[in-house]
Amino acid sequence: MERNLSTSNPGYISLVPRSSKTLSINSFLAYSSKSLGASSFTPESIYPSVASIRQVALPCLAAMTAAHDEKAPSHHENDGFDEKAEVAAVENVSPVGHIPPIEIQARFPLLRDLSQTQMEALNKKVVSKIDWHMMPCVTLMFLMNYLDRINVSNARLAGLQEDLSMTDTVWNAGISTFYVGYLIGQLPGNLLMAKTNPKLFLPTIMLMWSAGTICMPAMTNGAGFCIVRFFIGLMEAPFFPGLTLMTSSWYTKEESPFRMAIWHAGNTISNIISGFLAAGILEHMEGIAGLHAWQWFFLIEGIVSIVVAVVSFFVLPSWPNDTKFLTEEEREMAQYRILVSNGGIDEKVGGTWDGVRDAVKDPFTWYFCLMHFALVTAQSFKDFLPSIMKTFGFNKMTTYLIQAPPYALAYISACLIAWSCGHFMESTYHVVIPIILSAAGCGILIGTINVAARYVGIVLLVCGTYNGLNLQLSWETTVVPAPRAKKAALIAIANCISQVSHWFSPYFYPRSQEPFYRMAGGLLLLGCALTVLSAFLVRWRAQKLNKKLDEQEGWTPNSGVERGWRYKY
Repeated sequence: MERNLSTSNPGYISLVPRSSKTLSINSFLAYSSKSLGASSFTPESIYPSVASIRQVALPCLAAMTAAHDEKAPSHHENDGFDEKAEVAAVENVSPVGHIPPIEIQARFPLLRDLSQTQMEALNKKVVSKIDWHMMPCVTLMFLMNYLDRINVSNARLAGLQEDLSMTDTVWNAGISTFYVGYLIGQLPGNLLMAKTNPKLFLPTIMLMWSAGTICMPAMTNGAGFCIVRFFIGLMEAPFFPGLTLMTSSWYTKEESPFRMAIWHAGNTISNIISGFLAAGILEHMEGIAGLHAWQWFFLIEGIVSIVVAVVSFFVLPSWPNDTKFLTEEEREMAQYRILVSNGGIDEKVGGTWDGVRDAVKDPFTWYFCLMHFALVTAQSFKDFLPSIMKTFGFNKMTTYLIQAPPYALAYISACLIAWSCGHFMESTYHVVIPIILSAAGCGILIGTINVAARYVGIVLLVCGTYNGLNLQLSWETTVVPAPRAKKAALIAIANCISQVSHWFSPYFYPRSQEPFYRMAGGLLLLGCALTVLSAFLVRWRAQKLNKKLDEQEGWTPNSGVERGWRYKY
């Protein structure tokens, strides 16, 4: 899986050294000379700081490999290399701290003598195993998570609000209290996730929120609605950022956008399923066993979520260094892949609060906070889409069913655009163009009463915002790839800030605004505009930092120097 670096694709890096010859520490510089094919080769033509490589990195790596030869690590150990040596390498190999793949490969005793062909075959095998073990499981988990979050929208159409005698104000308060709990649990939950085993942590919190969902049929008033939704929000808080963190710790920057699209766009599938479930349950189970249809709705979804959580305990992987379905060699390859993608920086360097401090000080964190907040604001319609579609004048059954096509198209477009984003290593315009289409869809919704035109507007609105939010997740984990604690803090802070919009956005959808909801339309357009602004802010900073890296490495298009790790934009 070799990818060449270029100025047009600054994020591409090779996962394997560019030679079919076996590698070793003793042959590193000789190999580098031959692979460059330069008759006037000098070590300085590879990296400006090659003197540091000779004096510091190579003795350090040689000592590490000797230690590994004396005592090979077991699968119970945390890594294939020593953390102190890793820190020293990051600090001394080059002034920018990004380490060539050949040196990273030399750290792993079972990889260091593999040829390019062997490395490529092993990499392909590892990716296939990860895909089959991880992606179906996390996609199903997130689908159930999102079903649990949006089920109240369809339950409202089935009479939940009237049965509990809730005013619009109390209903909106209940929607908002979910996000209060969600906000409180974000940062501590994701930091805990970074330090624990995701194989245990994620299914456990899924069991907790599923128990809350099963309790919802026992609600008798608005206060109970608010309390249960708060608890469910608190339990769900670490799940979404936790999945994002876990995915970015298994997949490279080229692979992450498409993989995140598969599970994150599962929320569009959950909207499709929710519509069909609503049509089947809410229309046909009213009064069975003395329960309202919406009570059956919550019971069935809660029970299914518990089943998925129990299965996940046995299927979900842990971190790359400690997953049982991989062999020891495959675990080393899984770690190697992420180290190369991160520019050689180990995910586990530094402590938890060091990661929080570094994330707070990094401008990227606040640019992505703005982007995530803007996208969630632009997507605030999702909790009220059944109510918006109700204004089309169809009966309940049709209203449930016509929710499916926009979300089906959103899922397809999200996967295609995410693949394009990873393939071309470009993020800015992959976010900006869909969100502009969303703004156009919003304009149609608030500007005409024609049902067909308004339905097209909903399709554009749904597709653009879901695409933007999906790509933002992978983008933030590639510009801040490591350490894991910093990445976890960034994801949690950005997701935490974004949820603030849920405190006020429900109040932009009063029934008095039907059918146009123009006040909400203005809010959606503001979210789209802020998304565009934040995307270009990230692009500007990434270009600025890449220029600085070019200067530090002495890289120009005609310098003959290999271009190292770069920020993706």
